Amino acid sequence: MEQAAAPLLRMTGIGKSFPGVKALAGVDLTVARGEVHALLGENGAGKSTLLKILAGALQPDAGTIELAGRPIRLASPLDAQRQGIVTIYQEFNLVPSQSIAENVFIGREPTRLGLIDWSELGRRTRAITRTVGLDVDPFRLVAELSVAEQQMVEIAKALSMDARLVVMDEPTSALSEAEVARLFQIVRDLKARGISVIFVTHRLDEVMQLCDRMTVLRDGQLAGAGPVAATSVEGIIRLMVGREIERLFQHRRRRVPGGEALRVEGLTRARDARDPHATPLEDVTLAVCRGEILGLAGLVGAGRTELARAIFGADPTAAGRILVDGREVQIRSPVDAIRHGIGLVPEDRKQQALFLALAVRDNIAVAALDRLVGRFGLVDAAREAELVETYRRKLAIKMASPTQEVANLSGGNQQKVVLARWLALEPKVLIVDEPTRGIDVAAKADVHQLLYDLADAGIAVIAISSELPEVLTISDRILTMRQGRITGEVSAGEATEERLMQLMALGELRAA
Repeated sequence: MEQAAAPLLRMTGIGKSFPGVKALAGVDLTVARGEVHALLGENGAGKSTLLKILAGALQPDAGTIELAGRPIRLASPLDAQRQGIVTIYQEFNLVPSQSIAENVFIGREPTRLGLIDWSELGRRTRAITRTVGLDVDPFRLVAELSVAEQQMVEIAKALSMDARLVVMDEPTSALSEAEVARLFQIVRDLKARGISVIFVTHRLDEVMQLCDRMTVLRDGQLAGAGPVAATSVEGIIRLMVGREIERLFQHRRRRVPGGEALRVEGLTRARDARDPHATPLEDVTLAVCRGEILGLAGLVGAGRTELARAIFGADPTAAGRILVDGREVQIRSPVDAIRHGIGLVPEDRKQQALFLALAVRDNIAVAALDRLVGRFGLVDAAREAELVETYRRKLAIKMASPTQEVANLSGGNQQKVVLARWLALEPKVLIVDEPTRGIDVAAKADVHQLLYDLADAGIAVIAISSELPEVLTISDRILTMRQGRITGEVSAGEATEERLMQLMALGELRAA
């Protein structure tokens, strides 16, 4: 009762508009002391805008913010940090070329006689990092850490600021199952210490496991709030999208595939000293037919992304051959792959696929410019506009206009822009690496349907996903990988999560 009467955070009637867009309309968010609070909603629902206001990066047009019962104004991110509000973004705010210690205490290093006291800095850092389970040399470079370890550094930084409220934005999107379990324990430890956590995720099973209460946004408005224990995954989805879960996710309609579009034989990639974290590939052989969706499953480090990049010519190979439509081709670079009709939608769309500062129009048309050039070597603006409009309609891309910066689209719409770029090239084979990572449940269903449509149009699709339910839903056939090798092949009708996990983790099937 005391927590309900005096919450740690109360945001009331928050409103925010941008030119042509009302991002938030009278949104309320209340977070109790020492609770894990889920903030949920589709991409574009207003979560990011609300969190930026809470982080002091944006100013609201309307509404009030109270912390521990006292009205506050957050004019900058520094103001938020001084109030004990720390946000850990999906893209970490770390300096890779500096050490763990320097990142944890950046701008707040202990000094002695006007100079940094390195001994004290190491002692303080070690004391904090050990509390989050990161027992490594505090002067190790951040660039040498795994994604999970970098996340621990971000959490340690938050604790070093005496955080009262920690905001975690999609914290599990790039973590393995074991790393997720470790993160959950850290969140529970924060809760036990009286620190509140706002947990933003699209993985609703995580909400059910970890969170005490939830707030759901839809189209910039409050769709619902309350205890997690009083609802279900289906109930959350209804609040988020206004539709039943059965109408969202449709299994792939099985069709008889066409002839073989792509064959890879004996593909091998040696360990590269310049990229020590990449998994070597050993004698990988696979084939995918026209009109088929081939799922590729494996645990973190299995070599799935490395295989996709090798087929696409982004990384060199030591041995093996690639055949397209039964004819051997030489692929030494992505240019070669594209010329032979192979496309790749990479795992990290922001870093590897999108030109974030450019318009939606430019991002879609860039790969097909040779077909859009008119007289005097200039791009034909009318043909470009027609191309963009075709794929806007076909993929239902939500944007203010073709000139809108792609960085300002939601994650799901950004992914559709990347897919539109490849569709404009009419590929024979499309490899999609984590096609729904970081996008909401409705956008995920849209992407699934798009993959079905591509396969129905005769394109061979290789879909890589860390989510086994997704692999089981969309695939006609599934290959599993472990330590750079193919460990099994299972038809969609025979596949189960348990069977796939055995092949992924053990490399073989074992009797129950």
